Amino acid sequence: MTGEAGTLGTRALRCTCHGAEEHTGTDASARAVQTAVTHVDAATGRPVMVDVGAKEATRRFAHARARVSLPAPAAAALRAWLGAADATGSPPAPAAVRKGSPLHVAVVAGVMAAKRTSELIPLCHAVPLDKVDVELAVDEGAGGASEAVLRVECRAWATHRTGVEMEALVGATLAALTVYDMLKASSHGIRIERVELVEKTGGTRGRFGA
Repeated sequence: MTGEAGTLGTRALRCTCHGAEEHTGTDASARAVQTAVTHVDAATGRPVMVDVGAKEATRRFAHARARVSLPAPAAAALRAWLGAADATGSPPAPAAVRKGSPLHVAVVAGVMAAKRTSELIPLCHAVPLDKVDVELAVDEGAGGASEAVLRVECRAWATHRTGVEMEALVGATLAALTVYDMLKASSHGIRIERVELVEKTGGTRGRFGA
């Protein structure tokens, strides 16, 4: 059974490489595609964890962003909560936000998720994070006069042999999902979109993004 799985994995990988050859017409391009898939053993097609033991530990940083599009009912519920918070400092949650502060809970969720990335993404290393920072900001009227877009920014830092891009992306994603959970009583039309890496520094490939 193991041999069959290995054979199938190799065939699947070779199919991908052949596709690259057909597209570019060069063996070099096919090899480049195969090399770029670092979490796959080239000989067997099996998933593998990358060995980073020989790498030097350096300062790593990553910034990821997610956008949460709030239709009018969800935007109104969030504005009601934020308005009450501005007025009293410790508001009773409106009916549509019974679970408490959507933004505060989302921040905590994002930090917790970033710290547990290796438990969620199978081949990620367990990176000892130096710091995780999650921020949420409302762009009023971004989707229409009564709608809003919530920007989720997650930044992660570590001094380690591998980067923290996945930690930042997981933090932003889980914070966005938490906003959905906190506001879904007001609307199931909330959309999570454009989860992306904004910037990363450190490592052999250096800077990406801003």
